[in-house]
Parts: sequence; structure tokens; C-alpha cells
Amino acid sequence: MEQEKKSVTILLVEDDPGHARLIEKNLRRSNIMNEIINLTDGKKAVDFLFGVDGAVKRPSPLLILLDLNIPELDGYQVLKRIKADERTRKIPVVMLTSTDDDREIKKCYELGCNVYVTKPVDYEKFADAIRKLGLFLSILQMPGEE
Repeated sequence: MEQEKKSVTILLVEDDPGHARLIEKNLRRSNIMNEIINLTDGKKAVDFLFGVDGAVKRPSPLLILLDLNIPELDGYQVLKRIKADERTRKIPVVMLTSTDDDREIKKCYELGCNVYVTKPVDYEKFADAIRKLGLFLSILQMPGEE
């Protein structure tokens, strides 16, 4: 018997408004109808996840799409903070960035990212990559709350 699934909220941390629109548009084309919250910098993401006063005030379950090159706190700093805290370490984090350097990819996995996706520069390839990510997200199984 299948348990009732709560809809997963997607937290998109992306400072480029064009990329954010393209990501959301192509996730929708892949029939991902989940709520998508877009934040534009790392500090806003940390405040969202942990609350300004340290109290967790985020939706659950949650999936994070995180760009590396964001202002305030970069993607590495946000990822490190997420994975270091008992309350957030199980949240799946998908690094979604234009950086395809092997050292950067390795560093993200060492810090605990779950998936690393390179955003192609070409519009059509970028759109196709996001649609494929949407297909992946449609079958993703999320852990329940403890």
C-alpha cells in the first residue's frame, strides 16, 4: 500500500533571472508542477532554510537546485551549511551550474551534493538538460520526515 506523498517544494537558488525562468519553464514542460521558490543569493537561501533566528521555517519535503556562482554566500558555502546541520543534511541538493571543471565537480560531491548538472551555454541544450532533469525529478523518491 503506497503512503500518501506530500508534494516536494523545489528551492531554486539562481541569481540569473533568465536562467531561473528557463529552468522553471522547462521543468513545467516536463510536467513538474511542484511549487518552485526562487531565491537569488546564498544568504537568502540560508535564511530561508534556517530562519533568521535559527528556527527552521521551511516547507517539507524540500529539494534544492543550487547554482555555484551566486552572490553573498556562494554555492559551496550554502551546500556546506546544509550538509553540516542535522536538520537539513538529508535534503537532496542538485548543483545546477555552468562550471564543468572536474575539480569543482569533485568538491561539490565531497561537500555532499547529491547530483551535479552542468548548464550548457547553448539555449536548446540548456532547455533539453532541464527537461531531462524534470524527468529525473518526476521519479525521485524523497525521504519522509523523522
